[in-house]
Amino acid sequence: MEKLIKNDLLNESYYEIDHSSGIKILIMEKSEYSGAFAMFGTKYGSVDTCFRIKGEENYVSVPEGIAHFLEHKLFESEELDAFERFNKTGASANAYTSFDRTCYLFRCADNFEKNLEILLDFVKAPYFTEETVQKEQGIIGQEIRMYQDDPDWQVLFNLLRGIYHNNPVRIDIAGTVESIAEINAGLLYSCYNTFYNNSNMVLAVAGNVKKEDVIKIADKVLKKEEPVYFEQIIPEEPYEVKEKYIEETLNVDMPKFAIGFKEICSSPVRTAKEIILSNVALDVIAGKVSTLYGEMLSEGLINGSFGKEYFTGRGFACKLFMGESSSPETVRDKIVGEIERIKKDGISDEDFDVSVKRLYGAEVNSYNDVDDIANSLVDCYFNGYGIFDSIELFKEITKEDIENTIKNIDTDNCCLSVIK
Repeated sequence: MEKLIKNDLLNESYYEIDHSSGIKILIMEKSEYSGAFAMFGTKYGSVDTCFRIKGEENYVSVPEGIAHFLEHKLFESEELDAFERFNKTGASANAYTSFDRTCYLFRCADNFEKNLEILLDFVKAPYFTEETVQKEQGIIGQEIRMYQDDPDWQVLFNLLRGIYHNNPVRIDIAGTVESIAEINAGLLYSCYNTFYNNSNMVLAVAGNVKKEDVIKIADKVLKKEEPVYFEQIIPEEPYEVKEKYIEETLNVDMPKFAIGFKEICSSPVRTAKEIILSNVALDVIAGKVSTLYGEMLSEGLINGSFGKEYFTGRGFACKLFMGESSSPETVRDKIVGEIERIKKDGISDEDFDVSVKRLYGAEVNSYNDVDDIANSLVDCYFNGYGIFDSIELFKEITKEDIENTIKNIDTDNCCLSVIK
């Protein structure tokens, strides 16, 4: 089945195709661009350490970090690895594992069809041996140790360990040296066959491409698979943060901080509207044109590294503020004070309009970047809504919606992570 989804306001459209292999294919043709970007993803990430296949009695628990380990191993083959194949075509390729997905991608100026064939071929052709697994354990072990000395990485994961009691989002995406030592070829094939089933994957393409060319390569490479149905376990999580304050000492010029306000998720994923409301709320509280941001900057409490994010994925959500400061506790107290002020006094019409227009403009501008488009197509599909839904939702949100979103922030349910 194939359908064309349009947005008249943006004058943009994309194809949504149910391929015969069972894979969903999303294509946005942009003939005015010189290059193309493709992303092949599975809804499988570091939090998926416990699952049960439909029809089986027992749950399967796998070592932490196995999704990231699997991503590394898929680039290998009995002959040339995928990077060597892409080098011959001139494409720039990469991959990443996040908390709830793994994606493989390339961008190219030409040879698109050949590059797409390579992408689909290596992701759907796993090759693991005990010897190569042992070799990779040493490589990833070094990567884990490297990140333990990275203050930007550690300030975030210390925060997540402070916020969450049970949710596996508190565990480093790469796992630990001890957990990856438990990985073997059999476990990798078991996870691959479960989560890399066509029914759990999506291919997104944007740029100077033709729908017919994408389908031609998909028809050539992708084989039909029967769906695999499984249940991903999200542990129950107490309402309160695990710790209010976490501190670590590393080599930094100025202390780094991350402040997180925990939310309890009533459903596995947030809706498009919930995400937009939270992002606007964060911008109102401490966006770059907010009163609070200007005050903290002029007082020397923060610098240009300060930022905010609605950090959410399958089974977790919190509102984050991160940056550098000589007094992280003061920054936290000022943010808490601003949230409580807004709860009491509300938001001015001007502050609401500025934040909505800023974020709406950024959303519209993202359609000028094929990388952003492909990423958004994957993100929206995995979260159960369309790429154009956000544009329409921006027209509907009200000042009262944002005020209610801020009222729902429990400023007592907060953790501060500091790297000194």
